[in-house]
Amino acid sequence: MADRISRPAYRPAPAISASVALHFGAAAAVLLRPQAWPWALSAVVADHLLLTGAGLWPRSSLLGPNWTRLPEPYAPPASVAITIDDGPDPEVTPRVLELLDEHRARATFFCIGERVLQNPQLAREIVRRGHAVENHSQRHLHHFSLLGPAAMAAEIARAQQALSETTGETARFFRAPAGLRNPFLAAVLERAQLKLASWTRRGFDTRNGNADDVLGRLTRNLASRDILLLHDGHAARTQAGLPVILTVLPRLLAALSVAGLKSVTLRAALPPSVQAQPASVPVP
Repeated sequence: MADRISRPAYRPAPAISASVALHFGAAAAVLLRPQAWPWALSAVVADHLLLTGAGLWPRSSLLGPNWTRLPEPYAPPASVAITIDDGPDPEVTPRVLELLDEHRARATFFCIGERVLQNPQLAREIVRRGHAVENHSQRHLHHFSLLGPAAMAAEIARAQQALSETTGETARFFRAPAGLRNPFLAAVLERAQLKLASWTRRGFDTRNGNADDVLGRLTRNLASRDILLLHDGHAARTQAGLPVILTVLPRLLAALSVAGLKSVTLRAALPPSVQAQPASVPVP
């Protein structure tokens, strides 16, 4: 209870606060001067277009806090975060774990709640090997960004429960399906005590099976504190029929080594006081 009381109150992003003020202002203008309705309507429509555009831009912070790089000053020196979405996948994820072990790298797996429940041993193995399992919603709905706050909160809460009861770890980050969201998400995540994380760059490896292209996108202008996105679930296939991540990942890890960079989990960039808080729950 003390921890709940000490938490600061939720404060909407400036863009959302401005949107609320604009709606009230437009309504007041129409009440006071009915002939002003075209201008008021135009302002509201422009505002909705702006917020929609922000939700369709995964790296935007207009709708609330959003990790697009590991934040200073807590990110380990010369580090990047490899994040792997849409698993766990019984065919691909075990091979990904072996590759990470070979290079002594750590990664963050944004897992779908339903897939965790279908592959509980694999989810626990991710954690056992020193990686982080984070929340990627319960069902990875294509229309997630169209949900209202209650439905969105339910999707996130169900995944949070699936992850914690299966792995014994409480997720601390959330990534929206396809990175798409709406203005309701920030408040939902605040109540769930989750941080939104997107990425610095991605390889589009769910639809591009060309390993050279995917690797090039991930390593172009590679720098410390970058967050990189790959997929073990829904992975595109190379011409040889191999999930493209299995060809890209060893080359990416080798490139990091040459650049003097190491792969860490997103949690490694949290403030020490937050890292010290227990993230484990009993596994039944």
